[in-house]
Amino acid sequence: MKSHTAFSNRYIQIGLLTLALFLTSTALCLANHVSVKGENVNVRTGPSKKKPVYMELAKGYPLVIVGRKGDWVKVRDYEGDNGWVHSSLVEKGKTLIVNAITKINMRAGPSTRNRIIAEVYRGVVLTKLGRKGRWIKVKHDEGMVGWIYKPLLWP
Repeated sequence: MKSHTAFSNRYIQIGLLTLALFLTSTALCLANHVSVKGENVNVRTGPSKKKPVYMELAKGYPLVIVGRKGDWVKVRDYEGDNGWVHSSLVEKGKTLIVNAITKINMRAGPSTRNRIIAEVYRGVVLTKLGRKGRWIKVKHDEGMVGWIYKPLLWP
């Protein structure tokens, strides 16, 4: 009987460790969502101002941090492109980007039963205002506020 209890406790310990690792990795992923702070921010091929510019990004463009080196962060965008940005040029993620094949519907409320108030095209950056279940309340730069189903947005 003692060995059965020890065996059960071992499985509980492994389960709790697995859960802790999952929660930690989830928190790190969420903490690594950043947005570009300024206009025309250079993304470089390496962590230095001497490295070539790979692309330029507009204010608010969302990114995910996938690495760090000194004051530089290696970032990935919604299309899977990677590059390096100085950490002073990004802030905690406040924005999302439409990651659909062409366009999606923005709705008046968090359900497909709510009326469509706008069509939003792939690559449009939106500011996150809130969340209800799997729906995200967003604001477009031009002021339109509505709801979009989370799986259609990145990150």
